[in-house]
Amino acid sequence: MAKTDKKVPMNHVIGFALSLIMTLLAAWAAIQSDLPVTWVIVFIMVLALLQAGVQLFMFMHMTEKESGGGAVPWNMMFHGFALAAILVAGSLFTMSFGFDHGDHGDHGGEHEEHMEMDDSEGDHSGH
Repeated sequence: MAKTDKKVPMNHVIGFALSLIMTLLAAWAAIQSDLPVTWVIVFIMVLALLQAGVQLFMFMHMTEKESGGGAVPWNMMFHGFALAAILVAGSLFTMSFGFDHGDHGDHGGEHEEHMEMDDSEGDHSGH
């Protein structure tokens, strides 16, 4: 059996620590800080961009010569960003308009009245 010398990948450890720190900072900004909402959003977006950079350069081997001659795979990055933009835009669209599966009126009171009438009848045989 060949003896292998395994070294700790310090780039990965540093990248992981930086990612954890930025995630905790974003959570603190959203939960505990007294900053205005606009500044919290700006702070979280800046942290997201920084974390994306850490992910690309420390985990995705963007600068290593062994990964295809050091060439950046621009087509894969473009498609990844396009997919992320579509997912974010679709999520924001869905959350902002609050689709409720066809119930477009304020029928809450009528629905509760029907429920009370059904319960007060008392005949639940066969149910």
